[in-house]
Amino acid sequence: MRGALRGKLLHIYTWLVIIWLSSPIAVMILFGFNDKKSKSNTSWQGFTLKWYQQLFEIDGLTTALRNSLVIAVVATIITVVIGTMLGLAVGRYRFRGHGTTNFLVFAAISTPELVMGASLLSMFVSGNVPRDSSTIIIAHVLFSLSFVVVTVRARVITLDPALEEAAKDLGASAWGTFRQVTLPSIMPGVAAGAMLSFALSIDDYVVTSFVNGSTMTFPLWIVGSVKTGIPPQVNVMGTIIFGVGVLIAVANAVMARRRS
Repeated sequence: MRGALRGKLLHIYTWLVIIWLSSPIAVMILFGFNDKKSKSNTSWQGFTLKWYQQLFEIDGLTTALRNSLVIAVVATIITVVIGTMLGLAVGRYRFRGHGTTNFLVFAAISTPELVMGASLLSMFVSGNVPRDSSTIIIAHVLFSLSFVVVTVRARVITLDPALEEAAKDLGASAWGTFRQVTLPSIMPGVAAGAMLSFALSIDDYVVTSFVNGSTMTFPLWIVGSVKTGIPPQVNVMGTIIFGVGVLIAVANAVMARRRS
């Protein structure tokens, strides 16, 4: 009896935590439909769909969103390529400096964004590097690379080396073995790292604010618009980004279940 009651209480507690964590997202989605009559969008004034129709009417916001998407895609591609190779190396092989490499990977994850942003700014200023979208991409690759390495490494460790050895025994080249055996086997880790890298890039504010120069991204634009009032289009764009993220996560989960 006590066990059943304890299970029910734990179930209720879990759902309360989920609701609490999801409440800011729910508010964002709700106020994307708010028919506001003033600059502020903090009180419910009626239902409307016009903000979805006027989604790209604010030029600065549209440019900032486009910059964030382009930067996130480019940074993710670079991060996945480098992170996959590094994850394979530290997960499969033992070499001089292996322990140091692992330490640096996890140290980068635990480093505060403030420290990373300040150090990158110092490096760019010392090297007279103009700060623009390219410096943002470099910064995003550096702070998201470790996450890809860790996810790929975890997948590589679970692989059976006999599969690759069998492919080579059957006449496959090193590249053919990697393309037909190794890469499909670690693809769930690569996909997870790519999604994590993209999410970290598109919503980063702290590091980006140090190295952006005059380039405006979506998070920077939102923070800058707080003084004059955040327009409902921000809520709509946030809702769309969240919805796309949920669809990708669901699709990845379905594909993983089918593979299993």
